[in-house]
Amino acid sequence: MRIAVLGDVHGNAFALEAVLADLRACAPDLTLNLGDTVWGAADPARAWALQLEHAPPTVRGNTDELVAGWHPDRFPEWQAWVTEQLPPDLPGTLGALPTTAQRAGGELLLAHGAPHTTWDALFAGPDGRSASPAELEARVQDFPAARVVLIGHTHQEQLRSVHGLTFVNVGAVSRQLQGDPAARWTLLERRAGQWNVTFRRVPYNVEAAAAWAAAHCPMGAQEAEHLRTGRPPG
Repeated sequence: MRIAVLGDVHGNAFALEAVLADLRACAPDLTLNLGDTVWGAADPARAWALQLEHAPPTVRGNTDELVAGWHPDRFPEWQAWVTEQLPPDLPGTLGALPTTAQRAGGELLLAHGAPHTTWDALFAGPDGRSASPAELEARVQDFPAARVVLIGHTHQEQLRSVHGLTFVNVGAVSRQLQGDPAARWTLLERRAGQWNVTFRRVPYNVEAAAAWAAAHCPMGAQEAEHLRTGRPPG
């Protein structure tokens, strides 16, 4: 079994196109999407159409909740612009997505940030330190069949193994943080009862994405800088 997992598209159709081309070459049996689908400014309408056709969201991301209108006091100007780009029924669609999902007979547990909230980071402990093995196990104790836990949210590929559980941050399609703008996704392969994890990085036309953002969105200069540099502005 080969499963493609992506997330944090953040409305970047240009990065998503490149990821989908790379993904198709790997011929997965299933494609999963960990949310944060359209909150971004590199043609979010086209990014949504591509996801709807090829990789519909499996779980809800924290910025999907913003698009759904759950937190109207957060980034209201951005919320207004993003929702104007999208089909009128999309806020309701994103708001109806679950926080968690299970696949492969429960062996795969999916969430955006952490199993019980889209806003927390699974790998983070109190005061910003890394979560301990005991903390990681406690966060998934309600899912006893899980063997691989898949999350996104922090835009950083990570892998940890704790007492037979594998915890994976699959990386982000868009808005990178480490100075490399390449798009990310993760391939899972089940062989002889074991899950193998491969992180994939894909170059794409960053300049075209940045130019679209600069030309169309109210904070386009900041978005364009983020896409070009692979680091958030400031």
